[in-house]
Amino acid sequence: MKAKDLRERSLEDLKELEKSITADKFQSRLKNFTNRLDNTSLIKKARRDLARIKTILVQKAAGGEAAVKAVAKKKAATKKKAAPKAAVKAAVPKATPSKPAASKPAPKAAASKPAAKKTTKKSEA
Repeated sequence: MKAKDLRERSLEDLKELEKSITADKFQSRLKNFTNRLDNTSLIKKARRDLARIKTILVQKAAGGEAAVKAVAKKKAATKKKAAPKAAVKAAVPKATPSKPAASKPAPKAAASKPAAKKTTKKSEA
């Protein structure tokens, strides 16, 4: 189901569609659990369609078509901004270390401690 088609529907129609897809999703999950579902992608499709419907319902409740147009404009603007990343990445020179790496001091010799004797007691049986 496409978002364009869903936006053209009325609120009552969207709410009915939400209920029916929720029921279909439940039935698909039940069939999948009992190994009677042949096409398991139906669960994923139903979940995504349900999310689209809920999103459009929230958008219509928040501000109607103005909110939908604002979201579309925002998506178009982000697509335009995302393209020049490669050019910016190529233009930025690689950073070089400003100071030479300092030589690390030699590790201190470990103080020798007498090894503790391990004593094992055998249980008397």
